[in-house]
Amino acid sequence: MNFKVIAIYVLVCLTWGLTWFAIRVGLLDFPPFFAAGLRFTVASLVLGVIIYYKKYPVQMDKESIFLYLFMAVFSFLLPFGCVYWGEQYIGSGLAAVLFAIYPFSVLITTKIAIPDEEIKSTQVIGMILGFAGIVIIFSNSLSVDFSNQFGGMIAVLASALMQSIVVVAVKKHGKNLHPAALNFAPMALGAIAFFVVSPLLEDRSKIQFTMNGIYSVLYLGIFGSVFAFSAYYWLLKRISIILLSLIAFITPVVALFVGWLFLGEQLESREALGSVFVLAGLLAGNAHVFIQKRNHKA
Repeated sequence: MNFKVIAIYVLVCLTWGLTWFAIRVGLLDFPPFFAAGLRFTVASLVLGVIIYYKKYPVQMDKESIFLYLFMAVFSFLLPFGCVYWGEQYIGSGLAAVLFAIYPFSVLITTKIAIPDEEIKSTQVIGMILGFAGIVIIFSNSLSVDFSNQFGGMIAVLASALMQSIVVVAVKKHGKNLHPAALNFAPMALGAIAFFVVSPLLEDRSKIQFTMNGIYSVLYLGIFGSVFAFSAYYWLLKRISIILLSLIAFITPVVALFVGWLFLGEQLESREALGSVFVLAGLLAGNAHVFIQKRNHKA
């Protein structure tokens, strides 16, 4: 991997590391589907401006249109609806652990849909170490009240499963699409769908526009969506899909250390140990890259 790929990978981790917190802040002012609609409205407007001025190509062949529609439903409407709705009932720690099944789901889906995609044993080891790290970090928040939290847990699990199917589909069928164009139509369609669903299922009388809520929407729309998703699909064309999926382990650790650095939160030994496991998982997942470079130099 070159420096640019590594830098963008790190930036995506940092950006998405703040999104769980930003979502919870937004839910203080907006019901979940309305909040998601605002987020993807901002994102699609910004992407539209970028595409217009940069003159990025937007393919409109049948396969591309089908992929846009597929992503709108299974990458934005349903999975983000599940996450926003689910976080009303479960904490961000439990949500992070549940969403950490994402790399395993990507692995299984990849083997089914893209059997030629090579999966290294070191990558599987990295996934196991990373998942163990997430469980260790959030072990104190894993007590579950099934009577109140079961629905939220299922929602977050379903989101991870759907996202894994979509990323594999994009890896297989979206190679010729520009990342900005790939996200523009699905996000715009997702925003419209959220605004249609919101008045049918939510109490809109509780909507209030505060500065914290607005900042949350702007961060999630511009950085958490426009930048992060465009960068994610840019990376998808350049590195292993399994390595890319390990971001799901790194983002909770980023959120943890951001709270420690800027919010004065205590960093316990359990959290430090879990972070070491996640780091070990990331190193293991990249071990084959380092080995190949060493052999190439030799």
